[in-house]
Amino acid sequence: MHSSKMRRKVVPASTDNGDSADKQDQLLVSAAICNGEDLGPFVRKAFASGKPETLLHHLRHFSRSKESEIEDVCRAHYQDFIMAVDDLRSLLSDVDSLKSSLSISNSQLQSVALPLLTSLDSFVEARNKCKNITLAIESLRTCAQLVELCSRANFHLSNNNFYMALKCVDSIEREFLKKMPSSTLRRMLEKQIPEIRAHIERKVSKEFGDWLVEIRIVSRNLGQLAIGQASAARQREEELRIKQREAEEQSRLSLRDCVYALEEEDDEGLDGFCENNREGYGNGGAGALGFDLMPLYRAHHIHQTLGLEDRFRQYYFENRKLQLTSDFQVSSMTPFLESHQTFLAQIAGFFIVEDRVLRTGGGLISKMEVENLWDTAVSKMCSVLEDQFSRMQTANHLLLIKDYVSLLGVTLRRYGYPTDALLDVLSKHRDKYHELLLSDCRKQIAEALAADKLEQMYMKKEYEYSMNVLSFQLQTSNLMPAFPYVAPFSSTVPDCCRIVRSFIEDSVSFMSYGGQLEFYDVVKKYLDRLLAEVLDGALLKIINTSVNGVTQAMQMAANMAVFERACDFFFRHAAQLSGIPLRMAERGRKQFPLTKARDAAEEMLSGLLKHKVDGFLTLIENVNWMADETPQGGNEYANEVIIFLETLVSTAQQILPVEVLKRVLQDVLCHISEMIVGALLGESVKRFNVNAIMGLDVDIRMLESFAENQATLLSDADANQLKTALVESRQLINLLLSNHPENFLNPVIRERSYNALDYRKVVAISEKLRDQSDRLFGSFGTRGAKQNTKKKSLDALIKRLKDVN
Repeated sequence: MHSSKMRRKVVPASTDNGDSADKQDQLLVSAAICNGEDLGPFVRKAFASGKPETLLHHLRHFSRSKESEIEDVCRAHYQDFIMAVDDLRSLLSDVDSLKSSLSISNSQLQSVALPLLTSLDSFVEARNKCKNITLAIESLRTCAQLVELCSRANFHLSNNNFYMALKCVDSIEREFLKKMPSSTLRRMLEKQIPEIRAHIERKVSKEFGDWLVEIRIVSRNLGQLAIGQASAARQREEELRIKQREAEEQSRLSLRDCVYALEEEDDEGLDGFCENNREGYGNGGAGALGFDLMPLYRAHHIHQTLGLEDRFRQYYFENRKLQLTSDFQVSSMTPFLESHQTFLAQIAGFFIVEDRVLRTGGGLISKMEVENLWDTAVSKMCSVLEDQFSRMQTANHLLLIKDYVSLLGVTLRRYGYPTDALLDVLSKHRDKYHELLLSDCRKQIAEALAADKLEQMYMKKEYEYSMNVLSFQLQTSNLMPAFPYVAPFSSTVPDCCRIVRSFIEDSVSFMSYGGQLEFYDVVKKYLDRLLAEVLDGALLKIINTSVNGVTQAMQMAANMAVFERACDFFFRHAAQLSGIPLRMAERGRKQFPLTKARDAAEEMLSGLLKHKVDGFLTLIENVNWMADETPQGGNEYANEVIIFLETLVSTAQQILPVEVLKRVLQDVLCHISEMIVGALLGESVKRFNVNAIMGLDVDIRMLESFAENQATLLSDADANQLKTALVESRQLINLLLSNHPENFLNPVIRERSYNALDYRKVVAISEKLRDQSDRLFGSFGTRGAKQNTKKKSLDALIKRLKDVN
């Protein structure tokens, strides 16, 4: 054997410079051989130099040096080799002794074991017979068990207990088919087992098909029930809100004798459907509703047992998808208003069933598949709703469908289905709904106004007062009036209030449950349009076309004042229904939306009253403008006007609010003042004297006294404001009666005492007083000097004013 250790590399010893080259080559060859290096270079060198004998000599020298080393090694190991040979000879002697001993033992064993071997052969033969008998018994027992299982399988099949029958068949196939000793029975089993499985599959598939037909009807009823329960829950919420609003209203009116009670609500949702524990097959629903999933679960379980679960899952999904597609069909023969509940309830019931199957079906349908079905359903419902909404021209119809769609959304959100897309469709048609609602209200308001005779309402019973006054918070006092009660407004007010209140409730109903939590601003926007465009426009049209006479004009003005209180109620009512605090609604209030109609009504009343007053003011022509003395009791026209105004106030204060009456009286008094100034300025009066002016002063004092007397009805400040309506005629008379009329030229005095006068009118009227004969002032007697001074002052005033002009 070769040693595994690497040989040490021999390095040639360095030589002195005096050694010969031959000696050096010999050392190099020896070192190369010791190191196991290639001798090719040495050979090539030797032949190249033509001295191969030298190389051969070196090799022989190396061989002789190594032979001596071998001899040394052999001498060192010779003794060990001799000892090993001696041990081997001793071992051969022991082997011969062992061979003799084994031969003797074998002979003894053969003589002893011969009887035993004979007995063993007899035992083996008996044991083989026993095994054959045992095998026969086992075969009989196996056949007996097989027959029993076959009998049990037939029994389960006859009782339609397919799962247990399949278990029996599987047990036969697993435990008996391969080890069946009878080939006849084996062939029979191999033929019958597939047929039994096919028979069970056909039976279960038929039951499942019947269930698919039945579940469509069940789904519709289930959807209607679910949506009905959502509607009942919403109704309970509305009733609770109504009670809350009533409590807030009582609190606002400081009615502390309120009765509070706790109410228990019975939450009868669809979650109350009993979910039976699935042991074998679960019912999975409420038996009273026919919501029975047992045929489905049974079919699924049987197909699982048959190893056909994936095929059945696909078959179930495809059939349900086809049913959903069929449910999307909308009949063109039936109006959607009549069929929308059935259409939506069918879809709702479908997904309620699918949710139950998803949660209890053991993987029969996946969440992703249900979501895909729902996305398809939402897309189709949105398309149908878009199409149907675009055709509708009645707000009430659109509201009915919207309510049912929102109930559908509430119902299915409880099962985890997203309904934002449906709510978006409703939001898109918000403007159209309100436009239709405004159109309906415009017709109703026009009919209500056309039917009104502009007469005060007469209420005999308390319920009439409650229905027409309290329900709209039109009362000015919390005390119940005596009956019969004559209201200060006509039937227009409660009729229009009912229309507006209905508009608010319909608008809130449309906006509620539509996914938008804060919708008061939207309701308020359309309410502003209803009041400012529809109601205000209709009232304005009636005022301009149908109001005849002071009585009707006064009634219309009274109605407008009541409408102002009603508008406060409208915005409060909208805020309450929208669920926001009243203080927020009050903060966002604008000015009275019926301003145009109110101003037109007051202007109409003022115009008719002015026309009446003009009839009395025609008597101003009977005034003696060159009277010799001042009339003591005032002129005739003034007395007639005062009588008319007092009669007007006594009548108007019964129905007109104080502010409206003040504005009307102020307008009439201002008109009277203008007419008095106009009479002095007119062509019919050529000249007048101081006595005539003093007579006018008495007339104006009577009118001012009338205004002051209204302080009992109005406030003192309002009475003083009424007097300011006569300011032009009062300042003119004061100027004409002044001893220093030239003070009119003083800016300070003019601003303080004559700021209502137009200097052009002053010039024209003063010239008429100036254009008198000297006899004009003869009646002043001893005051001639003062008259002359006054005349000079007046002449100077006229001259200066003409220069300015």
